[in-house]
Amino acid sequence: MKVKVVLLTGGSSGIGAATASLLAAKDIKVYAASRSGKAPDNDGIIPIVTDVNDSEAIKATVKKIYELEGHLDAVICNAGNGIAGAVEDTTVDEIRYQFETCFYGAVRTIDACLPVFRQQGYGKIITVTSVAGFIPIPFQAFYSSVKAALLMLTKALSLEVKPYGIQCCSVLPGDTKTGFTAARKYVEHAEDGPYAHVMKRSIAKMEKDEQNGMPPEKIAKAILRQLKARRMKATVTPRFDYRTIEILSRLLPTRTVLWLVGKLYC
Repeated sequence: MKVKVVLLTGGSSGIGAATASLLAAKDIKVYAASRSGKAPDNDGIIPIVTDVNDSEAIKATVKKIYELEGHLDAVICNAGNGIAGAVEDTTVDEIRYQFETCFYGAVRTIDACLPVFRQQGYGKIITVTSVAGFIPIPFQAFYSSVKAALLMLTKALSLEVKPYGIQCCSVLPGDTKTGFTAARKYVEHAEDGPYAHVMKRSIAKMEKDEQNGMPPEKIAKAILRQLKARRMKATVTPRFDYRTIEILSRLLPTRTVLWLVGKLYC
């Protein structure tokens, strides 16, 4: 199976835009979905207005692609958002906001693609998660939680869909220089809650790391390699230092990992 047609969510900027541009340059047709309908102005990229929080909208998008192309080879679930603040200061509605797009949006997108993939007898599913899915990030606890949930969902899904020739992979970026930093939202009481001082210092450190992080094109290249691979890896963590952190997080006692993260961010 050669991947020729891809649905990419969150294709308007950042990792999504970089991925769309790279895939198009490799003669892969990319349907770049986003709420704004914006996408890089490149041949091979078809911008499409879709809200992953709307089940009917994402189903209609998949149906339209299949009718136009006769097949859909892969889906890349990249749409996401971020919310910062202390756990105690975060309301249930704010937690729902974090999960709605990052987790439920990915579930809706995958569910819309699976009938097509099963009918074809093949298909590739890539979810963009984060190293925050295995390293707990203070004052972004729910971002860590949603990325961990998406990572585990992808692993479990891979077992369920394997008999149908469908493969699953999670790509786990670390600090990446994108517009995600500026778009991060804060919980309503972040500024006046009991954790405000430490939270501000912690998030400032994270944002500095993000803006000095790897370019989104590095994540795009990791995604392309999996699309071209005969057999995708279960997880991919771009960059050696983040892979090292991932390994150490499994080998070191949890208490030690938490101490190290605390020294860095608290």
